[in-house]
Amino acid sequence: MRIDLNKMLFTIGPEEHDPDTIKAILQQHQEVRFVSLTGVDLANHSTDEKIPVNTFLEDLEKVLKEGVQTDGSSVALPIIAALSDARVDILPDMSVNWYVEYNYGNIDYETSLPVGTLRIPSFLRHNNEKFVGSREFNNKCTQSFKEGVMETLKAHPEVFKYIDGVDSPDEIESLDLTSATELEFWVKTPDDKADRAQLFTSQELKEQYWKRTVGPVGTALEDTLIILDKYGFGVEMGHKEVGGIRAKMGNSGNYDHIMEQLEIDWKYASPIQACDNEAQVKHIVRDVFRANNLEVTFLAKPMDGVAGNGEHTHLGMTAKLKDGRRVNLFVPRDKENEYMSPVGFGALMGLLRNYEILNPFVSATHDAFARLKPGYEAPVCVVTSLGRSAKEPSRNRTVLAGLVRDMNNPLATRFEMRSPNPHSNTYLLTGAAYMLMLDGIKAALDAGKTPKELEASISKKAGEEDFYLEKDRQYRSEENVFDFYSAEERERLFGKAPATVWENFKALDEHPEMLEKITQGDPVMELIVKSFREQLTTKWYTELHDRLIPNTMDFVRSCSRKHNETEATDYDIMNWRRVDNLRRSLGKDHLESMSLLTRTKIAIDEENFDLVSELEIEIQRKTEELRDLYTTYTKNLF
Repeated sequence: MRIDLNKMLFTIGPEEHDPDTIKAILQQHQEVRFVSLTGVDLANHSTDEKIPVNTFLEDLEKVLKEGVQTDGSSVALPIIAALSDARVDILPDMSVNWYVEYNYGNIDYETSLPVGTLRIPSFLRHNNEKFVGSREFNNKCTQSFKEGVMETLKAHPEVFKYIDGVDSPDEIESLDLTSATELEFWVKTPDDKADRAQLFTSQELKEQYWKRTVGPVGTALEDTLIILDKYGFGVEMGHKEVGGIRAKMGNSGNYDHIMEQLEIDWKYASPIQACDNEAQVKHIVRDVFRANNLEVTFLAKPMDGVAGNGEHTHLGMTAKLKDGRRVNLFVPRDKENEYMSPVGFGALMGLLRNYEILNPFVSATHDAFARLKPGYEAPVCVVTSLGRSAKEPSRNRTVLAGLVRDMNNPLATRFEMRSPNPHSNTYLLTGAAYMLMLDGIKAALDAGKTPKELEASISKKAGEEDFYLEKDRQYRSEENVFDFYSAEERERLFGKAPATVWENFKALDEHPEMLEKITQGDPVMELIVKSFREQLTTKWYTELHDRLIPNTMDFVRSCSRKHNETEATDYDIMNWRRVDNLRRSLGKDHLESMSLLTRTKIAIDEENFDLVSELEIEIQRKTEELRDLYTTYTKNLF
């Protein structure tokens, strides 16, 4: 990374997107050799095509207006872009930042700088008719949210007696939505594997939390933060997370056996800009750590039994007033005695009341559900925390959606969703979340509820009637929900959480009235949701059939007999029999009966997905049991 960053181009802002300025900037930065229009499909994949800069500049005005074409087989848009109707245009978004991404392994011989590619966030348009990608979904949702909130505020001007800093909807010039994510990831040296027991012990002892980074991890993290700052992301910090073990220094003087978890946080932005920022940060993290000979993974659960990667997502809203001031519409006038205004309470209640329909956009992969287990600070219950008093902001890390407040900075009031992970489609989930917040805001204001009445609603006990929230559910707890409640109590009070991708997506069929709160009856939005579901469902069973089942079978085979009959104790023999019985149940077929893994493959082939979902849960349970039994067996052998 011995390069002069000050000579490099990192960002072209919206105010510079006219053809003459673009041409002048690129001509000044000869290290930028390529241009890529980056659309985001419904699998959260970003398109990446290398257009030589000279070619781009020759057709600049045409590309800015008409974009470039691809076909349906190049992007994940099932149902929408069939092979027989496959035209897809990638059209530049002129309203957001464009980024230059650098290949630090390819130094340009003329400039002595890394070769750069200008990445232009773009929309996807099918058949020259409708916009259908993840970015368009987010754009439509956030625009509908702002319009819906303004309509509701104008219909209920009396609510302003509870909102701090503004007296009337007529004072509002515009609404601004703010969003941000916190990126967690694991980093390791290639091919090295860490002992899971060591990782678990280190995690329980909190040996890694906020510790000093050293060696190549420290260098890579520092390089990353410096480069992110050049992009203007407003980096707040990078630090070690809970997972990991201490690296070792080899005889060569280099560190190896690196296995650590890190987190990077940066400043908020508008929802679509925040999503673009997140995607770019991931690219930079991968590239910079790779330049330091390290691997990173953003999987939600890279290793069973230790902390997974979360991506806490923050959602807020401010109003820009005609006099130039900015106020947070969630903040109450009486900050000493009230948690939020009716707008804030309504938004949070909308998230909680409708979370079943939001969850498919949050958790749509196998590893997402592997992460969402009790413990490890991963939320499994649809519950919030407000704080034990209005003067005492909550720091409860066990809830799904928390209220974040800073008594000295009212503009910082927002909600933190703790369930997303780095592979969640942030474009879809933030867009859908805002639409559900709108539903709650409308309900609260239409009902004419005061902040105290809304506090009572969100604090109600299971079995109590409410004007909006479900009777049989509880929605608030200031306790540690993992320790304070039993598993049975959590399920009774907060609802049963889905355990597989298939269970999660069934909510789209079971709650059509909730889904309409997101799509608003727009046929294109409904089509996007159907396409997303088709893509992620196909991914779910294909990965299970062709990746997870074979990987599980490899693990079953690796659990081989290790003891010598002449040295084995009766305890060793008993342990081996238990291991062998379980591994045979998982992977050994007979003429009269098939193993669990084979039965699952057959169920997938027959498209019996309800059964597949049940068998997947059983595979997870038995695999974890086998892992523990085999560890117990081998640790008693000399």
